[in-house]
Amino acid sequence: MKTEDFNFNLPESLIAQHPLERRDQSRLFIVDKSNKTFTHTNFYSIIDELSAEDVLVVNNTKVLPARLIGSKEETEAVIELLLLEQESGYWDALVKPGRRVKVGTVVSFGNGLLKAKCVKEKEEGIKTFEMIYEGIFYEVLDQLGQMPLPPYIHERLSEKDRYQTVYAKEMGSAAAPTAGLHFTKELLEKIKLKNIEIIEVTLHVGLGTFRPTTVEDVSNHHMHEEAYSISEQSAKRLNEAIKNNKRIVAVGTTSVRTLESNFTNNQFHPGAYRTNIFIYPGYQFKTVGALITNFHLPKSTLIMLVSAFSNRELILKAYEEAVRLNYRFFSFGDAMFIK
Repeated sequence: MKTEDFNFNLPESLIAQHPLERRDQSRLFIVDKSNKTFTHTNFYSIIDELSAEDVLVVNNTKVLPARLIGSKEETEAVIELLLLEQESGYWDALVKPGRRVKVGTVVSFGNGLLKAKCVKEKEEGIKTFEMIYEGIFYEVLDQLGQMPLPPYIHERLSEKDRYQTVYAKEMGSAAAPTAGLHFTKELLEKIKLKNIEIIEVTLHVGLGTFRPTTVEDVSNHHMHEEAYSISEQSAKRLNEAIKNNKRIVAVGTTSVRTLESNFTNNQFHPGAYRTNIFIYPGYQFKTVGALITNFHLPKSTLIMLVSAFSNRELILKAYEEAVRLNYRFFSFGDAMFIK
C-alpha cells in the first residue's frame, strides 16, 4: 500500500485558521460505513447519535505552551524549540534551525529566565536539553511559551484555551487532541444526562501523531513512541463496557491508539505505558465501535487510521464531498463521525 493512495486535493482556503466562536457549532459529517451513506448536521447533534448503550472515551491530555523562541548565547542567533517530552528531568525537542545547535549549545529565553543546554543529539532532528531555571518549570513555561499550533495555521491564537479541550487535565502534549475541541461543558452535561458514560484516558500527543509520512510504502513508516496512561477506575469501567457489549465511541485518533494499544488478553490494563502503534488499512480493530474525528492532512498517518476504521475508498469519497461542500479542515476545522 502506497502513501500516495491517501492523497487528495485540498484548496488552501478550506484550512481553518481559527476556531469558531462556539465550539459545538462546527459542522458534523456523518459516515455510515455499513450503508456507505453520508449525512450532514452540526456537532451539537452528536448527542442524537449516542445512546445509553455507548461509552464515550476522551483523551484528557493538556497541551503545553511548548513553542519557545530564544537566542543562542554565543551568537544571539534566533532559535526555536518545540518541546516534545520530558524524561528523567531532561526535555526532548525539535529545533529550528537544527544545524545551529550542537551538544553544549545554550539557548536563552526571556532574558535568561529559562536556559536550555543541549546535552544530546538524537535521530530525526530531535535534541535533548537540560532546562536551567528558578522556581516551578511549568510556571516559567506558561510565562514564556506559545501554543504549538501546526504550521498550516498562520493566524496567532488570541486565547490559549481555545487550543485545549474543555476536559484537559494532564499536562504533557505537544499538540491538541483536536477531535475533542468541539465539545462544550454544556454538551458533555447533556450527554451525561442521557446516561452515557464518559471515560477519560491520557495520551500525550507527540511526534508519533503529527510527524508526516515520507516513505513511499506505508508499511515502512516508523511511528515514534508516545506516553499514555489509563487509571484504575477507567480500566475498570472500560472492562465493564466490554463485558456488557457497550459500543465504545472514541473521541479522536489518540483515544483510538490508546484503547487499541492497551487492550490485550481481552481486557484493559491500568498503568502508564508507551505506544508506537501504527494503524492503517488491514488492521483489525479490537475495541472501538465508532469514532469522532477531524478532517486530516493528505497522506498522514491519521487519514490512514480513519481509512482503516472505515475503508480507504469510502473515506476519500467522503473527503471529496467535504471539499465540495466547503467543510473546514484540520485542527480548528469541522468534525466527522464514523459509525
